[in-house]
Amino acid sequence: MEYVVVDFEWNQSPYGKNASNKRLPFEIIEIGAVKLDEEGREIDRFSEMIKPKVYRKMNHVTKNLTGITEKDLNRGTVFPKVLVDFMLWCGEDYMFCTWGNLDLLELQRNMKFYHLEDLLVGPIKYYNVQKLFCRFYNHESSVVSLEYAVDFLKLRHKGEFHRAINDAEYTAEIFAVMDKKEAAKWYTVDYYQNPKSRKQEIKLVYEDYSKYISKEFESKEAAMSDREVRTTRCYRCGKPALKRIRWFSGKNRAYYCLAECAEHGYIRGKIRLKKTDEDKFFVVKTLRPVDAAGAAGIGDMKEELRQKRQEKRHREGTHEG
Repeated sequence: MEYVVVDFEWNQSPYGKNASNKRLPFEIIEIGAVKLDEEGREIDRFSEMIKPKVYRKMNHVTKNLTGITEKDLNRGTVFPKVLVDFMLWCGEDYMFCTWGNLDLLELQRNMKFYHLEDLLVGPIKYYNVQKLFCRFYNHESSVVSLEYAVDFLKLRHKGEFHRAINDAEYTAEIFAVMDKKEAAKWYTVDYYQNPKSRKQEIKLVYEDYSKYISKEFESKEAAMSDREVRTTRCYRCGKPALKRIRWFSGKNRAYYCLAECAEHGYIRGKIRLKKTDEDKFFVVKTLRPVDAAGAAGIGDMKEELRQKRQEKRHREGTHEG
C-alpha cells in the first residue's frame, strides 16, 4: 500500500458569507500531493493550479495567506480535468494522509458540486497526521499548526507554508518519521459521505475510546430516540454499560451521558448530531473512560444546565407577570 499525502488550497467569496454559494462555500484552487511507499519514501509528486468556476476573484484573506493571484488562477486547469488526473495518479492501493480533517471534506464537497462524487466512494479511511503528531508527541491539544510541527521536529524549511505542494511535502516528512504500525491503530474516517442505512453504520474501537457513526434519520428527535444511538457499551469489553446519568442536552450543542461498566469503570458518552446537505441527520457518538472526578463533572454539568433553565423560566414568568 502507498500513502498519498495531500493538501488543498481553497478560495471563498470575496464579498462575504452572504454572497457565498451554499453548495460550494470553499472552492479548491490548488492541489498538491506527495506519494510515499510503505516505508515512507517519496516516489512521486502531483501539483496543479485550478481555474475557478464560482469565485474568480481572490478573497483578500486567502490571497494574503497563499500569495495566489487571479492571474495564477487564470493559468490553471478546470477542476474536473485536474480531479480525474489526480485520481488516476493516486492509483488503486493507497491511503490518504492530511494535516487536519478539512481537506477531504472540501474535496468531496467540490466533487459533489461537479457531480463527480462517484470517483471517490466514502466514508473514507485516512490518516490525520495532525492528530497523530499530537498523540505521538504528547501534545494535549489536537490542533497545532503545520509550521509548529515542522519546527518541533527540526525539519528544514524548504518553501512557504500555505501552498499546496509545500504543505503536502511538510506533512509527508512528518508522517515519514512516524511508526506506521502505531499509526495504523489510529486511522480516522471521514464521513461526509455518511452511512445511509443500518447496514452501513460505522463502529470503530481504539485503544482508549470507541466511535459510532449512525445511519440517517429524518429528524433530531428520531435520531435521539433510536435504541442503537442511545446504547452505551464498554469500549474495552463490548458489554452493556449501566447508565448512571441518562442522555441530556449539554454544552456546545452536544448530548452527554454517564455509564458504568462493572469491570472497567465509568464511561462518558458524547453525541453530536450532524446535518447532511439534504437536511437529514446522523449521529457521531464517542464513548471514553473517565475517572471519578470526570464522572462527577458530568453530573455537575447537568445540574448547572438544569439550574440555568429554571432561572430562565423564572425570569420569563416574572416578565409576563
